[in-house]
Amino acid sequence: MRVLSIELANFRNYAAVEFEPPAGTSILIGRNAQGKSNLLEAFALLATGKSFRTSREVDMVRAGAPAANVSARVRTKTGDARLACIIASVGEGSRKRFFRDGRAVPYGRFLGGIAAVTFAPSDLALVGGPAALRRRMLNSALAQSGGGYYHDLARYSKLLAQKTALLRGPGFCDRALLETYNDQLSESGARVVAARAAYIRRLTREAAAIHARWAGGHQGFDVAYRPRPPQPDESPAAVAGALRVAMNQAFSSEIARKAALVGPHRDDFALLLEGEPLARYGSQGQQRTAVLALKSAEYALLHASAGEAPLLLLDDVLSELDAARRAAFLETLSDYDQALVTATELPELPPGFRSALVTIQAGALSTDAAAVNA
Repeated sequence: MRVLSIELANFRNYAAVEFEPPAGTSILIGRNAQGKSNLLEAFALLATGKSFRTSREVDMVRAGAPAANVSARVRTKTGDARLACIIASVGEGSRKRFFRDGRAVPYGRFLGGIAAVTFAPSDLALVGGPAALRRRMLNSALAQSGGGYYHDLARYSKLLAQKTALLRGPGFCDRALLETYNDQLSESGARVVAARAAYIRRLTREAAAIHARWAGGHQGFDVAYRPRPPQPDESPAAVAGALRVAMNQAFSSEIARKAALVGPHRDDFALLLEGEPLARYGSQGQQRTAVLALKSAEYALLHASAGEAPLLLLDDVLSELDAARRAAFLETLSDYDQALVTATELPELPPGFRSALVTIQAGALSTDAAAVNA
């Protein structure tokens, strides 16, 4: 898969710009607050339908503009397509619409037009930040891998919202109605949990191999899935049964706390080094290396499931890596079909490494026609 061109109108600090990213690696150079991360955010928006930087989508609309528009021409194994997302300011919030080849489509049908993996400084919080960040990573990766997961998750989320509204409503909470919700939640939730468990097994194998290459092979890296409740058997039928029992047993606690306490919306995973949690014992460099390995593994799995290479978006990935880890990581970039990397200055590149150089200043792009060749 390749993005042939991308156009931004009233997106962040871009009034209007068109960019044709070449194949291979492009290094986006510029001082802080010039628009490097904004450009990567636009690519990611067309891949996942969401920002990797903010939950307030109105922030993506240029100040004073009624709407932001991001569109791209994409070449995939099934042919060329044009994708677009329009974010309109509505009061204090926003309204978002998706398009494929000029026709409005629902979010579920928009997914998959561009496959992308993003790494940003905020992803370091995957190590020790709130569980919601790790669930969001899983959901994004699995939703891009196939439509079935997104639909299972959407159904589970809808049922969960209805159950939560019942728990928070005034008056007596009908146990029979709650158990009906639990029956339905356990069925859709089981498919979510089973998909996550299988994905994390594959992710662990891939990430551990990548991490061993970068860290010299002497540090055991692991990703431990922690569903709630724990699941001794990962088959959907067994998970559904365990979820149903745990949900019904939590009846009194959920009534008291007015919240659904059991299910995949409470899942988590932990990053471990030599069996110890990185969040507690890992240095900043070790944590960054682990997250990069995790993201590289996510890329490999998405490549395998899609049958073609996804776009790789790397925002400020080189800071805080020591020289050896930085060199090892840069060596891997030559393996990617299309990657965009931001930096405040041109990094020292490995011998023979080739990339395009794009300078960004105040929302304006300048591409060096001659490739950088270290």
